[in-house]
Amino acid sequence: MANDKPLKVLIVDDTVIYRKIGRDVLAELPHVEVVGTAHNGKAAIIKMASLKPDLLILDIEMPEMNGLEVLAHIKTAAPDVGAIMLSTLTQESGGLTMKALELGAFDFIPKPQEGSIAENTAAIKKTIAPMLKAFARQKDIKDILQGKIHASAAESVEKRPQDSAKIVQRMRAITDRQRGNSEVVAIGISTGGPKALAQMMPKIPARLGAPILIVQHMPPFFTQSLADSLNAKCFLEVREAVDGETLRPNIALIAPGGKQMKVAVAPDGKARVVRVTDDPPENSCKPSVDYLMRSIAHHYIGRATGVIMTGMGSDGLLGLKLMKRNGATILAQDESTCVVYGMPKEPIEAGIVDVIAPLDKIADEIARTVGHSSLDNGP
Repeated sequence: MANDKPLKVLIVDDTVIYRKIGRDVLAELPHVEVVGTAHNGKAAIIKMASLKPDLLILDIEMPEMNGLEVLAHIKTAAPDVGAIMLSTLTQESGGLTMKALELGAFDFIPKPQEGSIAENTAAIKKTIAPMLKAFARQKDIKDILQGKIHASAAESVEKRPQDSAKIVQRMRAITDRQRGNSEVVAIGISTGGPKALAQMMPKIPARLGAPILIVQHMPPFFTQSLADSLNAKCFLEVREAVDGETLRPNIALIAPGGKQMKVAVAPDGKARVVRVTDDPPENSCKPSVDYLMRSIAHHYIGRATGVIMTGMGSDGLLGLKLMKRNGATILAQDESTCVVYGMPKEPIEAGIVDVIAPLDKIADEIARTVGHSSLDNGP
């Protein structure tokens, strides 16, 4: 961390083996200190008072007091404490995880369902190491803005402008023809995505006039829960994509976790359909933003909008470059409203982004590219 203090972590899980795996993993990571463990939420809240952790590694399903109840508590009693959820790969757990993310959890880690302790430890370490780094960086930025540490003590952290949420920055001129010409919208998003989508998608008008395709980095089961959660909030219909279905205006399709999603030509040679495949990961991601964006670049030349939002890594950069080369309009979420400013940063620095917007303005900018003149969300 920028102030040289370790990230203090409390591990909360009712299973002894996962408390041990958590300790073993975090002990190998630099600038991380495990300050304690707890076997359920009630014990965690008691220990938080004395241990003062920065972050909880928090199981969702526990006796006496579950992870959601802990999140509700820290949201009011300890709002500076973050949480990364441990979730099993089930439909029920997927729904609970969506609720946890909406309550403010930073991200989640799927619990491995098979393999040896050593293999499970390695799998969790691979997932959690970049996640903790991203959380620590976000915490440093918050501390700087709140005056808890001096900016000069954090040379590696760029201070985010406090007023950037009020700004929509247009990087290059977009003609009126381009702005209202898009026939499809593709969104790529990762860490912080469920909460960002829950805030952004309900602002998109019911009669947008174009289909939306979303790649959210998630494993199986969780994308169905995400689609159900968003569908309950949005004017548009939102659902998990099914192989072979035709793209239709005003319907948002989410790539199924553990699969790839692309656009293809329908048998009639005119319509466009979604193909859900088992093709290999790209950028270690399945689903991959690049995989989707590349297909849209080929099938919607000059008639597409690419949107890149909060997330770690650079998935989406190559696909967006191809979309831009083929006449698409590219939108990016601004740094100040990203949980992790990784995926938007790469296209912005590559100079292919037309509009940089805060989270609360992205829906408006999407509507502009499709030609919707207002955000009247009526039926």
